[in-house]
Amino acid sequence: MLNSTTNTYTLKREILTFSNKISKHLSKPDKKFSADMIYGMLASKSCMLTDIVEQLHENTKKINSVERLSRHLEKGISQKATVSYLQTIKKWVPDEPVIHIDDSDVTKPDGYKFEALGIVRDGSESTSTKNVYKKGYHVTEACVLTKSNHPVSIFSRIHSSSEKDYKSANAITFEAMEQGAALFEKATFAMDRGYDDNKMFLKMEELKQDYVIRLKSNRKLLYHNKWTMATELRNRRKGKVKTSVYYKGKEHEAYLSHVKVQITASRKDIYLVLVYGITEHPMMLATNKEIKSKEDVIKVARIYFSRWKIEEYFRCKKQMFQFENFRVRKLVSINALNFYITLCMAFLAHISMKPETNALKVLIIQKADPIKEKVYFCYYRLAKGISGILSYAKEGVRLWFRTKRPAYRQLCLKLTV
Repeated sequence: MLNSTTNTYTLKREILTFSNKISKHLSKPDKKFSADMIYGMLASKSCMLTDIVEQLHENTKKINSVERLSRHLEKGISQKATVSYLQTIKKWVPDEPVIHIDDSDVTKPDGYKFEALGIVRDGSESTSTKNVYKKGYHVTEACVLTKSNHPVSIFSRIHSSSEKDYKSANAITFEAMEQGAALFEKATFAMDRGYDDNKMFLKMEELKQDYVIRLKSNRKLLYHNKWTMATELRNRRKGKVKTSVYYKGKEHEAYLSHVKVQITASRKDIYLVLVYGITEHPMMLATNKEIKSKEDVIKVARIYFSRWKIEEYFRCKKQMFQFENFRVRKLVSINALNFYITLCMAFLAHISMKPETNALKVLIIQKADPIKEKVYFCYYRLAKGISGILSYAKEGVRLWFRTKRPAYRQLCLKLTV
């Protein structure tokens, strides 16, 4: 047996084992569909159904296989599969989970037949001075960091203000918060300036969760019984605690300071953590986590700076699985497709948690042929290596689901005299 064939078999078995954990409570056709989607996406590095079908190597016509996958997607996301997925993810997370919530977009500028297609701000083309708007959908994502410090999604929803009975983007964000709180009971939510809203602070208080939220420059805080601009408090102080943080792909030296304040949303004491030396204007972070030492201040700052990983998570979905290139038109199918991309990203996290000496992980990284020996975000090289190994496959995963039939005895005629 060729070495490449052995590696392909080993990787297939790993994918099927992961898929069966998620689909263990589903019917057999749904189990097969789940395995086909996860395997096809990882092998093709695409979410287009035609690309997925090509990697399944089925004897049927391609159009028939595409229609079969489309019919399954129209059923939506199975609640049983979601529960199994979240219970699997829960085992990968440390005792003090950190959840990052962020919004992104998928643009379909040339789309006309997609359901409830709205107008979104294109984050890839917009700048600080100019906003670019295109047809597309909003994406609300909540990612938790695993023990290996890599993001996996616990909530992902594609939505549009053009939907019927659509409430608001805040309502979707609140669903993400509630799901994180229900899954982990106690977690720390880290969010960027877009979530500096009194409603967000009140929701965190209602759910009894910790948070680290970056403040806008127009935020007012109660300091010594006087409402003061956060920027004024920032300019009065200087960073006294020195630490190193990872920001935008580089290590930086930061200087931190903190002060006890109150916020307009609730008259409870929180801390304003100030970060100097990273950006042109010092960052202002609001947190309700207890700060008793400089180690606590450093921990709060590093929790916020770890949020760059959710941005890399979005970028990886779009680049490695062509997230914006889907062709299904119904919103329920689009969200179902997004769920299977989430499963593929979770499989990459599953591989990343294996020790560096693990034989399968070593083979995947070797096949990816990376330039750098070590990186902080390994999903790209893992996806490339997995696709490279599966390119040797001559068949998909359908034969792993052979129907077991009972062995019937041969019919015998008894002769009588």
